[in-house]
Amino acid sequence: VQLQASGGGLVQAGGSLRLSCEVSGRTFSDRPLGWFRQPPGKEREFVATINRNKSTYYADSVKGRFTISRDNAKNTMYLQMNSLKPEDTAKYYCALRETRMVLTSNYYYTNPGDYAYWGQGTQVTVSS
Repeated sequence: VQLQASGGGLVQAGGSLRLSCEVSGRTFSDRPLGWFRQPPGKEREFVATINRNKSTYYADSVKGRFTISRDNAKNTMYLQMNSLKPEDTAKYYCALRETRMVLTSNYYYTNPGDYAYWGQGTQVTVSS
């Protein structure tokens, strides 16, 4: 299983970036996906997750500014990040849960331990 994250970069505060995560080697459409980030010197933290029915859940710190989405036909997940702040600076990781999900489930997986597969990370730096 491979997850390839891309789209990071350097942006000024208030700007936008769109991260992508392409998944190969696993059935994609029936599994939850998530984005996490690790600021310098800190623990990895939850950013957003999307279920197989495309319901979404966000960390309070990004709610209203970030949007997670998935394109099952392309085996790709996205994170649209708007109104970026210097505190959003981190390495961003995409993750795929191993266990298939019931279509009607409304449970959201927000812990790194919930996910079996991880991308290599893409750096996002927001300057003030």
